[in-house]
Amino acid sequence: MLDELAWLGLEAKYIDAARSFYEDDLDLSVASATGAAVRFEVGPSTLVIRRPTGVPRGGLHTHFACSIPADEYEAWWDRLEPAFDLEEVQFGDAKSLYCYDPDGNCVELGQRDVDGPGIDGLFEVALEVASLERSEAFYERLGFETVDTGADRRRVRMAGPIALELWEPQLGIADARGGVHVDLGFFCDDPASVVELVRDDACETTARGPDRVVVDPDGHVLTVTESAG
Repeated sequence: MLDELAWLGLEAKYIDAARSFYEDDLDLSVASATGAAVRFEVGPSTLVIRRPTGVPRGGLHTHFACSIPADEYEAWWDRLEPAFDLEEVQFGDAKSLYCYDPDGNCVELGQRDVDGPGIDGLFEVALEVASLERSEAFYERLGFETVDTGADRRRVRMAGPIALELWEPQLGIADARGGVHVDLGFFCDDPASVVELVRDDACETTARGPDRVVVDPDGHVLTVTESAG
């Protein structure tokens, strides 16, 4: 099955503005950069910001969540509040703040048990889907497990290498939306065998060297790459 999130890809209209937000405002380290894409280190995963010059393009208006140490929360609020219209939500003992990047992606910084300092991993991404039943079944075959459903049965939360929020078209917390044509990469030991689990229900499956690329029923692109080592 899928072991760990390798990357999340987002589409940016203007690379310089997106880079400034993630590098300067969120203090992420740049792993590599070209005129068409910037890759940021986010704990064990990578956040890829790219211009729409090819496929996969990267997700549009994607809500995703980043882990921060619990004791850094107030400092992050104080840092971002002067420049952004923040929203705060309490989840049990943990707080999350929400803001928007220059391309309309809703970024959540949530208190988690991570070392830090600063943002230390991605823990959630929301995908917009046309049919919850179909998408839930698809991701169950990839090893995700449903842990929560909305009261109106228009959203499903699934646990896995990253928490997947499957949303029918709607506005969530902070008016966030599920992403469209989101680009996700996952590590696993045997990419070919994982793809066989969903081949019959995927829109497309292709080989890219040792990697396998799956397009799910809603057009989200999943690249399965062999785990390092």
